[in-house]
Amino acid sequence: QVQLVESGGGLVQPGGSLRLSCAASLSMFSIYTMLWYRRAPGKRRELVAAITSGGTTDYGDSVKGRFTISRDNRKNTAYLQMDSLKPEDTAVYYCNALYPTGNEYWGQGTQVTVSS
Repeated sequence: QVQLVESGGGLVQPGGSLRLSCAASLSMFSIYTMLWYRRAPGKRRELVAAITSGGTTDYGDSVKGRFTISRDNRKNTAYLQMDSLKPEDTAVYYCNALYPTGNEYWGQGTQVTVSS
């Protein structure tokens, strides 16, 4: 059974940093595009960042220059480094694995709260 397990969320002060991890029990992990989404209370789900199998990255406008997505194919893990965090970054963050054919898998989510 495929599992995506996020970790690294928590409470952080504005201006602080967190690093999220997404460990995937996927065969052929390296060919999946890995994405991070978030959903804040009362808001629609938002794409935060994506990284393709070839390492191309893309970011939502609200996080450009502050967040960095990466992957380690040897560990079947994707990461989201979040710096200069703002209160508006508070949300549940979800990991998504997208296969080239369109099949996808989701993690259970991890809460990130930015507050003083």
